[in-house]
Amino acid sequence: MHEPAFWYRPSSWMSRFLMPLGAIYGVITGHRLQREGFDAGIPVLCVGNYHVGGAGKTPTVLALAKLLRELGETPVVLSRGYGGQLRGPIMVDLGRHAAFDVGDEPLMLARTVPVVVARDRIDGVALARSQGASVILMDDGFQNPAIAKDASLIVIDANRGLGNSCVFPAGPLRAPLPPQLARTDALIVIGRGSAAEAVAAAVAARGKPVLSAQLEADDASVASLRGKRVLAFAGIGDPARFFRTLRDSGIEVVLERAFADHHAFSKGEIETLTTEAKRDALTLVTTEKDLARLRGRDGLPPWAQAIVPFAVTLRFGDAVQLRKFVADRLFSARETKFRR
Repeated sequence: MHEPAFWYRPSSWMSRFLMPLGAIYGVITGHRLQREGFDAGIPVLCVGNYHVGGAGKTPTVLALAKLLRELGETPVVLSRGYGGQLRGPIMVDLGRHAAFDVGDEPLMLARTVPVVVARDRIDGVALARSQGASVILMDDGFQNPAIAKDASLIVIDANRGLGNSCVFPAGPLRAPLPPQLARTDALIVIGRGSAAEAVAAAVAARGKPVLSAQLEADDASVASLRGKRVLAFAGIGDPARFFRTLRDSGIEVVLERAFADHHAFSKGEIETLTTEAKRDALTLVTTEKDLARLRGRDGLPPWAQAIVPFAVTLRFGDAVQLRKFVADRLFSARETKFRR
């Protein structure tokens, strides 16, 4: 879906009109957050966000997977597989699966770390453990109480923040903010804006760490586009952030085309974009996640071969603080589970 524009305005008649529905939804989701979840038997780290839409969870999961491996762990990502048709539990196989099987995010993550897709997350835990996981890294699922989390790391975009701070459908929040703050173990603020300052202060006031991070372009991606003029397109939660990252990397973005999050591109749409790019001598560029959605079981179709992926990496301002937080949480989780 396209995010309604009024979600990111201070006040609007539409938001006020939908507030009664948001109140009902908030009571239900707030109550769910209080439930105790299933003990996975191994540490579970959850990467989530407070609101609907993109905030940077996928690059955060990749950064944490890398850190966990540096700590000697064997992480396995657990995903619900949004956008895929398979219920699982199943290990994502790049040779057998496409985005319409398991979803675009699991397919992209599986290029770096083992990924389990399971609509029933408890069944997914069993499969991850059978694959030798020493840590489960949940991609989303913060508001889902099925599995007990040993640490919940919440991602927020510094430029967008929480919009109007209303609960869905009046605003982007998945649940009322107070119970979400109460279950937050660390906040990761991505970008250099000021829209997340109030939330960061609330988390810090609870004695929880607030970490800053930046999305940085992959050197090879920048090199491949240096000196070129581009047509950039994206069907992610926040396409504007992708376009901004391109420009911050010195790439000349001539045209932008934004689509809904998880948009299923048709052959006709890509051919139209390709024609438009050729007309103005532009290079067609998109995100790794969007390119994963275009890949079939046999790879990219011929009509998508001209698209250049632009890879980004999440860099933390204080990597030592993040490392200490994760190591401490793993130690505490194992000590607690051992006592049981």
